[in-house]
Amino acid sequence: MYKKTIIAFTTFLLALAFNFSTKAKGPSHEMWDRLLKKHVTADGKVDYKGFIKDSVEFNKYLKLLSENSPDEKTWSSNEQKAFWINAYNAFTVKLITRYYPIKSIKDIGSKIQIPFVNTPWDVKFIEIGNEKMDLNNIEHGKLRNQFNDPRIHFAIVCASKSCPVLLNEAYDAARIDMQLDTQARAFLKDTTRNKITADKPEISKIFEWYKKDFTKKESLIDFLNHYAPVKIKQDAKIDHIHYNWDLNE
Repeated sequence: MYKKTIIAFTTFLLALAFNFSTKAKGPSHEMWDRLLKKHVTADGKVDYKGFIKDSVEFNKYLKLLSENSPDEKTWSSNEQKAFWINAYNAFTVKLITRYYPIKSIKDIGSKIQIPFVNTPWDVKFIEIGNEKMDLNNIEHGKLRNQFNDPRIHFAIVCASKSCPVLLNEAYDAARIDMQLDTQARAFLKDTTRNKITADKPEISKIFEWYKKDFTKKESLIDFLNHYAPVKIKQDAKIDHIHYNWDLNE
């Protein structure tokens, strides 16, 4: 009887430890998911007026992000990646709503009255944990620096028509690889952002600006061919499409 009790108690402790270790870390992104489904179309058009009307719930989600800084020791890589992508996109929308109506995110630069701050990506209006940061800090310091995953460029959205579309659901750690692959394929298939042919592909300026990210393990053409709707020849002549910075609404 005593031995059975010991075995049962040990089994209980192991199950408890397993549940604790597999429990998702970090805040829920359900509020952000609801807002995206409500205010972003399937093709990525954003209803900024809608986000302004839902500012109470929106600000509640941003506060949740601010109070739950990722812990690199206990959060999985995917949990951290999903957090920072959602944070980048949510705070970008917040920045737009702060200055709305505007024609382009770049117009915010002329409205900023802060010494030595010339672009919207340099405005330190974000607080995560005890750190004050800007959008550049999230993109370059967190996402690009920590994860070595070029697919993030198809997920973070700079509120412009030539950016990848804003996914109308939150990024989720359990599905993030599938979500990023889907975004990569959708971006390359979208003829308003890329015109993929075998011989003369015209691709987004993103692939020029961040070429280093896409070519760490292979050539740019090899990377593109993982997701492109048409296989690009190795000797193809690549051009880049003009970037449209008009607001994605």
